[in-house]
Amino acid sequence: MELRATTIVGVKKDGKTVIAGDGQVTAGQQVIMKGNAKKVRRLYDDKVIVGFAGSVADAFSLSEMFEQMLNKYSGNLMRSAVELAQLWRGDKVLRQLEAMMIVADKEQMFVLSGVGDVIEPENGICAIGSGGNYALAAARALSKNTDMDARQIAVEAMNIASEICIFTNNNLTVEEV
Repeated sequence: MELRATTIVGVKKDGKTVIAGDGQVTAGQQVIMKGNAKKVRRLYDDKVIVGFAGSVADAFSLSEMFEQMLNKYSGNLMRSAVELAQLWRGDKVLRQLEAMMIVADKEQMFVLSGVGDVIEPENGICAIGSGGNYALAAARALSKNTDMDARQIAVEAMNIASEICIFTNNNLTVEEV
């Protein structure tokens, strides 16, 4: 599934986890509708951060369902992620939602998709969305070759992606746990 109109990156390093996302909303492939959307937010008493790529309405629906799962499973991130992925994949209506999510707390980070994926990223770095591969490559290089912390890596990776991907801007929302 290729999702356009956003980039989200997650970086976990030295006990800190950061998710950063751009603010661009693109209509089709020609028009920037908005430049300051918030695609990264805090859930569950600010203990969990979520970043989403894809259809905004779909992502908000999934984010609300994920928060319900966190409440149901007392903030257990993995259990909540697996339960949401099973529901998302198994329900005919939900299966049509076009979005992906990165979810994280202090200990864990996962990429969730509508095909039932719950992926814990290698080396504590992941990215989704149209500029995801650019942000992922930049974050991996910065992590291996600099002394930058998680927040600095996430921000610089997003800035690099925004210079390459036309569906990504550098109006960032950055959250850390």
